[in-house]
Amino acid sequence: MLSDHFYHAAIRRTIAAFGTIFNDIKIMRKDSDGEVKNIMRVPLAYGPKQKFLARIESQSSLSDPKVAIKLPRMSFEITSLTYDAQSKLPKLNQIVRGTGTTRDAIYTYAPYNMGIQLSIMAKNQDDALQVIEQIIPYFQPEYTITINEVPDIGIQSDVPITLTSVGLAEDYEGDFLTRRAIVYTLDFELKVRFYGPVKQRGVVTKVDVDMLDGEVNDFGFLEEYVADGTAAAGVIDDAVVGKDEVDDDEITP
Repeated sequence: MLSDHFYHAAIRRTIAAFGTIFNDIKIMRKDSDGEVKNIMRVPLAYGPKQKFLARIESQSSLSDPKVAIKLPRMSFEITSLTYDAQSKLPKLNQIVRGTGTTRDAIYTYAPYNMGIQLSIMAKNQDDALQVIEQIIPYFQPEYTITINEVPDIGIQSDVPITLTSVGLAEDYEGDFLTRRAIVYTLDFELKVRFYGPVKQRGVVTKVDVDMLDGEVNDFGFLEEYVADGTAAAGVIDDAVVGKDEVDDDEITP
C-alpha cells in the first residue's frame, strides 16, 4: 500500500504561498518636519523567533559598528497541524482529469488545519505599528489565496487564511544601551489538503442495460407492454426480452 512514492509538497506549497503575502511590506521613517528620510523593506524569513532574538541579544551594544541583525524584521513558523474532521469527504470519492482512453485519477484529500505564527520584531514601537497596520485590515478575519495543490493534474483550491489572535511582548530589562526588541505575534490558521498518489484509470466505453417496462414475473421476464399508459396492450413473449424494439405482431391484443 505504501510502496509507491509520491510527493505533492503540500506543506511546502502552503508555506511558500503564506510567505508571499508578507514579503513586500515596507516602513517609512520621517524627520521632525515630516519629510520622508528613508523607506525600507521589512525582511521576512522562515524560522522560530527565538532564533532571531538570540542573534539580537548576542549583539547588545548599540555603539558597536558590527550589526548582528537588522530590525525591523519578520519571521514565521508552523506551530500546529491537526486533523479537520468537519471538512472530511467520503474517502472513495475521486477527482478525474485528462482525455483519451485513460484518465488521471486521485482519491479525495485528507483535510488538516495548520497553525502558523508570524512574528514582527522591531526596535521601536512606531516601526512595529506600521507593519501591523499593513496586515490587519486585510484579515476580517480571513484572507483567501489560491494554491496549486496537485499541479500534475491541475488541482487548485482557494484556501482561507484566518487571523485568530494578536499578541505583544516587550522586554524592558537592561540599560539604555542594551538592544531591545518589541515583538508582535500574529497567529493564523489555514487549511492544508493532503492528496494520495495519482493513478491511471480506464474509460468506460460500453454499457449494457436491460430495460424493463411494467410488471415482471418470477423469472424476471417482461410480461406486459402498455401502449398509451392507460391500459395493458397485451402480453409479450419471453423471446422479445432484451430487444431494443417490440414488433406489433408480437403483441397479443
